[in-house]
Amino acid sequence: MVVRHSSGKEVLFRQIAGAVARRICYYIRPEQQVTTGEEFGFIKFGSRIDVFVPVGTKINVNLGDVVKGKLTKLGELN
Repeated sequence: MVVRHSSGKEVLFRQIAGAVARRICYYIRPEQQVTTGEEFGFIKFGSRIDVFVPVGTKINVNLGDVVKGKLTKLGELN
């Protein structure tokens, strides 16, 4: 899933279901406008999400940090 910021920069989110989860649900549809902090889906029974940001993005977290959806600010687009 790719989200385009109003600045034109794009951020890619990739939800990856583990062996137990095997089910990813999305709330949003293609071309739908979203806002910061809005939920776009979930993975039943957990797993992970990869976030790919543009080069030059200020990263606010470090390897090994525990992050929580809607609570942890991962970074800031420049």
